[in-house]
Amino acid sequence: MDIDEIIKKAIEEDLGEGDHTSLACIPCNAVNKAQLVAKQDGILCGIDIARKVYVKIDKNVLFTALKSDGDKIKAGDVVFTVEGSSISILSGERTALNFMQRMSGIATYTHTLVALLSGTQVKLLDTRKTTPNLRRLEKYAVSIGGAENHRFGLYDMIMIKDNHIDFAGGISQAIDNVHHYLEKNKNDLKIEIEVRNFEELSQVLEHGGVHRIMLDNFSPSDLKTAVDIIGKRFETEASGGITQELLPAYAQTGVDYISVGALTHQIKSLDLSLVACK
Repeated sequence: MDIDEIIKKAIEEDLGEGDHTSLACIPCNAVNKAQLVAKQDGILCGIDIARKVYVKIDKNVLFTALKSDGDKIKAGDVVFTVEGSSISILSGERTALNFMQRMSGIATYTHTLVALLSGTQVKLLDTRKTTPNLRRLEKYAVSIGGAENHRFGLYDMIMIKDNHIDFAGGISQAIDNVHHYLEKNKNDLKIEIEVRNFEELSQVLEHGGVHRIMLDNFSPSDLKTAVDIIGKRFETEASGGITQELLPAYAQTGVDYISVGALTHQIKSLDLSLVACK
């Protein structure tokens, strides 16, 4: 789903047949000005989405951005102003804030974790643990926070996980099946495989045929051992239960990538508020 369609559906969900409260309280010709104010420090994300919301609500509303995506903001900073129909300003308020608060929350948390990797070569990745239909926006927010996007969906990378291995009948069979499939369909996709222990790692190393090995739920000490065993033969990725507190220890293992699902599915929205200008 493209961004314009996401915004259209979000407005329809909130506005329905009309903003009856604003229509009832405020004269239809009333004009006003409001500003979005940050109520806590963070990394801003979603300014252009908020602009698109107001354009969709009322193309005559004047939207003035005072900050850009990726900016560090502090409590009290004014992010943007909107000026025009009072009813239009209020009708777009919640949808614009819902997008910006969540996206800024993701960018802020991502930035916090990326900072913990300073001094290492590790790249932080997101996952597919996103809100349905909002993946494009949430992964964009991750990139604004300074991390990298893993695969976008099931179609742009081969990811052989534990259930694929079990259903295929084993590691060698799963890898061979993938290569046959790619050759048959003339697809050129990177192949990553998940291993859960050193026995599975040994099987992958013996068989080969992949680009990256995901080491799932390894402790930091076991991860370091595994990375040393793999050497530079394949890219390495750590995943599974890696919290903010544990991230520095995992980063010191020499692993290439660390994927953290919490970047998009366990975040707290950044506190932003739209207030009338007096």
